[in-house]
Amino acid sequence: MSSENGQTGGGAEGAPPEQLALIRESVRKARVPKAKPRTWRGAALAKELPVARVLVDKGVLHLDRYFDYAVPEELDAEAQPGVRVRVRFGAGRHRVREGRREGGGLIDGFLVERVAESDYSGPLAALAQVVSPERVLSEELLGLARAVADRYAGGLADVLQLAVPPRSARAEQRPSPEPLPAPARPEVGSWGRYERGAVFLEALASGGAPRAVWNALPGPEWSEELARAVVATLASGRGALVVLPDGRAVARVDAALTALLGAGRHAVLTADAGPEKRYREWLAVRRGAVRAVVGTRAAMFAPVQDLGLVALWDDGDDSHSEQHAPQPHAREVLLLRAAQDKCGFLLGSWSCTVEAAQLVESGWARPLVAGRERVRGAAPLVRTVGDADLARDEAARAARLPTLAWQVVREGLRQGPVLVQVPRRGYVPRMACANCRAPARCRHCSGPLEARGSGADLRCGWCGRAEEGGWHCPECGGFRLRAQVVGARRTAEELGRAFPAVPVRTSGRDHVLDTVPDTPSLVVSTPGAEPVAEGGYAAALLLDGWAMLGRPDLRAGEDALRRWIAAASLVRPQSAGGTVVVVAEPTLRPVQALVRWDPVGHAVRELAERTELGFPPVSRMAAVAGPGETVAEFLGTAELPPEAEVLGPVPLPVTAVASPRRAGAPPPGEHWDRALIRVPPGSGAALASALKAAQAARMARGGGDVPAVRVRIDPPDIG
Repeated sequence: MSSENGQTGGGAEGAPPEQLALIRESVRKARVPKAKPRTWRGAALAKELPVARVLVDKGVLHLDRYFDYAVPEELDAEAQPGVRVRVRFGAGRHRVREGRREGGGLIDGFLVERVAESDYSGPLAALAQVVSPERVLSEELLGLARAVADRYAGGLADVLQLAVPPRSARAEQRPSPEPLPAPARPEVGSWGRYERGAVFLEALASGGAPRAVWNALPGPEWSEELARAVVATLASGRGALVVLPDGRAVARVDAALTALLGAGRHAVLTADAGPEKRYREWLAVRRGAVRAVVGTRAAMFAPVQDLGLVALWDDGDDSHSEQHAPQPHAREVLLLRAAQDKCGFLLGSWSCTVEAAQLVESGWARPLVAGRERVRGAAPLVRTVGDADLARDEAARAARLPTLAWQVVREGLRQGPVLVQVPRRGYVPRMACANCRAPARCRHCSGPLEARGSGADLRCGWCGRAEEGGWHCPECGGFRLRAQVVGARRTAEELGRAFPAVPVRTSGRDHVLDTVPDTPSLVVSTPGAEPVAEGGYAAALLLDGWAMLGRPDLRAGEDALRRWIAAASLVRPQSAGGTVVVVAEPTLRPVQALVRWDPVGHAVRELAERTELGFPPVSRMAAVAGPGETVAEFLGTAELPPEAEVLGPVPLPVTAVASPRRAGAPPPGEHWDRALIRVPPGSGAALASALKAAQAARMARGGGDVPAVRVRIDPPDIG
């Protein structure tokens, strides 16, 4: 080594004075790096309750429990139940220093409680950091999250990810407004149109907890009626929570509440809001500054203090089913909240689901409906066009639209806008009797029959068994099957060509309109995306009914009726000339229910039929999907209840690479099987517990290398 190298190798001591000055200046200007949170070595423990029970945010079922950590004295004041913390996770017993375990990676979690002693016999790691002193996890929210996790065979950490929004430090630093005094009792308003509407409002305003299934009259008044129910609850000094299917519905109820109460009385929680705004609104609710919440399914866990009412609008909408694990439904979450908080419950819709009918039939809730004369006065005239009419109609054969529809559109355009509802792409028809249109069912499990290949091979979509010996209809004795739909796209094009002087507006998945003016126009919309017309539509066409009625799903008829009624409710009453034309077989039960405007009667009959056949919601059902061998192995190891009935497995359709992936569908290009497990009433909790235990044991054995198996409790689409 040369002398020059020897001098420079000694560090900065041998450097010239100019270099030393430059080094010192660089050090002064350099930003000092922040130390990462770490455990304390030899730190003193908190004198009282030195053990913290923490729920770590790992999101795996075999770690779905609390872990004990030591509370350092430095964090004693901030480490309170409900705060967010960071802990070291994954250190083994061999990494112990001075009696405390160290090491492992930093992970987020919630401090659940402080206790004096730990059940764990080994050394405890210390809390690494209290992220924020804000107590975001209350005992009520923790209990609700645990109930939801058990109900859906999921992990508590996954539910809390849905319940507690991500932290925003800037939102936490801003103080929430002071709570306002309770408002005055609202007027009955349009609730007087219902037989028990005034009694329901009075019960809420006086501090009661009424439970009702509300069949709303057609028209735009539903948002104001929901707002009045919220105001009545606030007048009793309690809080209220309203969950709606989409942002457009939230905006309407938000405007109605602002008109009744003024600004600052309620919070709006939607997933579309930015992280900081959503967390700021959520904190205002958690701190008690605001006692009324309106939002989409992201608001179903909102920590409203002294909850007096939970309300849900249109529970049959797909948007109420959460897409992230464990995929809870907003209706079931609000039912759990109503039971936990002993508060009022309101389930409202223009239509009526089978689950809503079951709540009324069981006596848990009371019906909230209007008299038949008032229903007829508010509903439009509904006319039908069936297959026989289409066969005799020359115009329908040429333009794929019946003459009656042309006439209704022509007359409607003289008075205002006309709505045309076109089914979404992707609806697959199931098999039905060609004579009476009764759905073709499996003789073993009553599942839907599907045609394979040329149609000669019929197999059940649930249990996979082939229909041997030929199929015949139990209703009429027919032997012919049908699975045909009318093309929706071509029909919409024909409408545009037929009325070239009329503007055509579209509302669908890519671009959803909120409102349209009260001027003559054609509004072509997919189900659920219908805009509201000022003053109501003059007429509506509900096209290609078979495209919705023929879906291979248990809820096809119920869902078709719900979508038809939702569109028809935007049409003017019959007294004002409002007319609806539905292109579907008139003898089918959903079509008859639409003509009579009797969704409750349809739901009651569906419930009776499902009770006889053992279908949900009378029974509880779970879907297990994954690669074929993996599903078979999972079912073989799961300790299912003795009364459980396994249907299948059957192959699932392969998801195309470019197509959107539905919840529960296999990854693009993969071949999966699905099995359905059905249990009678009263065994749902045992089924969920068994599936959760089997999934947790499987993950613990294989780590992250095991093939995926997806478990869904009460899936909304079971085929």
